[in-house]
Order: sequence, then structure tokens, then C-alpha cells
Amino acid sequence: MLGHSRFRHRLTTSLAALGLLTAGVAVQATATATPAHAATTHRVLFDNAHAETAGNADWIISTSQPDPLGQNSSPSAETDWTGALSSWGVALQKTGGYSQKTLPSGSSLSYGGSSGTDLSNFDTLVLPEPNTLFTAAEKTAIMNFVKNGGGLFMISDHTGADRNNDGYDAVEIFNDLMSNNSVDSTDPFGFSVDSLSISSDYPKAISDSTDPVLHGSFGNVTKSLIASGTTATLKPADNPSVKGLLYRTGYSGNTGAFFATSTFGSGRVAFWGDSSPIDDGTGQSGNTLYDGWNDSGATNAALALNATAWLAGAGTSSGGGGGSGTCTAAQLLGNNGFESGATTWSSSSGVITNSTGEPARTGSYYAWLNGYGSANTDTLSQSVTVPSGCTTVTLSFYLHVDTAETTTSTAYDTLKVQVLNSSGTVLGTLATYSNLNAAGGYTQRSFSLASYAGQTVTLKFTGTEGSTLQTSFVIDDTALNVS
Repeated sequence: MLGHSRFRHRLTTSLAALGLLTAGVAVQATATATPAHAATTHRVLFDNAHAETAGNADWIISTSQPDPLGQNSSPSAETDWTGALSSWGVALQKTGGYSQKTLPSGSSLSYGGSSGTDLSNFDTLVLPEPNTLFTAAEKTAIMNFVKNGGGLFMISDHTGADRNNDGYDAVEIFNDLMSNNSVDSTDPFGFSVDSLSISSDYPKAISDSTDPVLHGSFGNVTKSLIASGTTATLKPADNPSVKGLLYRTGYSGNTGAFFATSTFGSGRVAFWGDSSPIDDGTGQSGNTLYDGWNDSGATNAALALNATAWLAGAGTSSGGGGGSGTCTAAQLLGNNGFESGATTWSSSSGVITNSTGEPARTGSYYAWLNGYGSANTDTLSQSVTVPSGCTTVTLSFYLHVDTAETTTSTAYDTLKVQVLNSSGTVLGTLATYSNLNAAGGYTQRSFSLASYAGQTVTLKFTGTEGSTLQTSFVIDDTALNVS
């Protein structure tokens, strides 16, 4: 076995199936939940299932839900759709490059289901000042959607803006999402929302001529608007991709960020500290609204629209993203089926093997991480440059897990799939598998890496095994397909 002895004990199919049903198994149990990024049409879902129209709020693109085209199939002016976000929606619709839907009141956010408004059908989710807490299942759906390549637009308001009087405002709801979820509660986006109520300000954009949110196809951003709002505190030590784009007057660095972007897994995140900038001043009868969208002292429309394009994968930035340039359809990984033996990949001794102790999916060689029945760590990695012009970037591999563990609830042995930069910093963890994922045969796993277009990154598998009872993580037929 190329240098070390392993022990193997395959679980029965029924026990493996039971393990897969246990809470806390791998983030990616199937490949069907991966957002499929369309090349020309960017799919955006606006949330209206969390009291976004409570009180004077009117944070909808249209009263026709889920499909705004039911109100007007070819809008030319913001009043063709009814809602304080109709300017936003109409502007996207007029480009011809966006498909928009609304999650209606009474619905729930889901990911990987069969509903037409399931997040697997969209590239970007907009949360415009939610006023009710997300359920545990919804938080799992949101976090996995972003981790697997989705864009998340979080628009907050000032602390105390509890429009439906249920005890929660958007500040608390967003902080709960980021700190109390089943996917990653360790400051996953690299920022927290401040409990502040800032009465007025015109936050200024940083100087960065290459940032696609500040300088995108919808115009250049110079300032935004606070009309009772808040800011965020950035924590780059927790997520180095977090970046403040506009700051409250007198603030910079990690404090006072009014607009910020980040990445998580394969996805992108944007934060805005006030709902006033997206308010176009018109909506449903009886609501008192404020026209921040057209405020002459700010460039809020360009900011909202550029950010939407970036979140959907249409922008480029030094921090990662698909976008401009050319792209030739190709498979980028070298020795992707391991048939050339221990070449191209960097790995622990004996990981790439043709041993008969585990079956290859195709050919003779495969990668076998762990399986010793003693404490150890195995790694497998390859550096790859993703062309900047590619809008579809899909990592796939076949994984087989067998184990001698009998637990149906504890992940004693794990395999992490991560993306690192050239300095070895982890940019995102795509998935974590464990002994709970043991099953007969290989299962294909797929992830969108579109947010890393234009970068040279390292794809790394890290297997960690406990002190007793083996778990083998077996990988074959990898691919990084771009187009």
C-alpha cells in the first residue's frame, strides 16, 4: 500500500444510510443543491417572508409575487411595479440579463427542495431588512446556499427598528444568522452588525478603482446615505476576504463600515447598513416612504445594482470573482484521475495509490486519505489558475467513505475540502465530510468556484483521523471544469 498498512471495515448499507440521516453530517450531501450559475441570466430572489412590509416598510419589487412580471411584463418606469424597491427591480429587468422573483409572505427559505422559489434556483438572495428571525432550517439553507456559490445581500437598519414589534430588529436577526447556525457560527463572513442608530450621514467610498461594486457597469459609486442606520465591525482575522467599501464619516479600517463585502465558501456576501438607500419613495398606499434611491447627494442606485451584479457573479475584483475577459471551456486539473501516479498533486506519502485495499472508481489509481485506525492527518492538494473570463467554474470529484466507527451521531474522523490562496490562507471551506457519511460506492460532489475566477488558488483535501477505529476517505475522478 505504498508505504503504510491500513485497516478497513466497511459499514453495512443500512448503518451508513442511518448515519447520513443524522444531524450534523456533511454540508454537501448531494450535488443537486449547487447553484447553477447561468451565463447570461442572473437569477435574483427578493425575500418578503420575514415582515419586510411591516409598518411603513415596503421592501418589495412588486406586489405581484412571486413573479413581478405578472404586474407588468415589460416595465419601463419604477411605477410600473409597486413597491419601494421597484426602482431596483425595474432597473435590473430593463437590462435583459436578470430574472427576478419574490419569496412571498407565509413562505420559508429552503435550499435543495422542489419549490420554484427554492434557493437552488437562484444565484443571489436579497434580504431587505428582515424583521422576523430566520428559523434554524432557514439559516442552514442560507448558509449552505452561500457556501455552495450563492450571493447574499444583507440590508440592515438601525438598532430598535422592530417594525412588527416581535422583539427583533434586523441588527439582531443578521447577527443571529451569522452566530447561531448549524453550518458555521464562527464569524463566517468576517463581520458583525453594530447595535447603533446613526441619524444621518453620507458615508464615503474608499479609493479603489478596481473594485467592481464601486466601479461597475451601472456606474461609479462615491457616497451612500444614512437616514437612521447602522454600521458593521470588520474582523479580517476571522475572514480575510472581508472588505469595507464605504465608511461612516470619521471611520476607516475595521470600524464604521457602512457597506462591506466578503466571501464564504464559493459564495459572496454584501452588507449595507440602512434600508433608506434602496427606498425609491413610492410603494403601496398608506406607507410613509423616503426616496433614498434618487438622493442627489449619493450614488445609491449604482451601489445597489453593481453589488447585485457582483453577487450574481458578473463582476471582478482582486478579492475574487468571475467576470470580464475570455474563457475557453476546459478541464483544468492535472492528473485528475490519478492514473499518472504520485505526480502533479502534492500529497502525504502513499495517498495516491493503486492498492487493491480500496477500489478505484475508474482505472487503477485513486487517492486514499486516512484509514489507519490511529491518529493521523493526510493531505492532497493542487494549485490551479482560474481564468478571469469564466462564469461557470465547477469543482467535482467522486468520494467514497467507509469506516469502522459505529456511532450514528459523532464525527470522529473528518475530511475538509478547502480553497487556499498562494500564501496558504484558507479562503473558504467547501464541505466537511466525516465517518457519518460512510456508504457503499462513490458519490459525486460538486461545487461552484465562480467567485475565484481570476485567481490562482490551491484546492486542498485534509483528512483527520482519531486515535481508534479507521475511516477511509477515497477520492477519484476529480475535475475543475470552466466555461
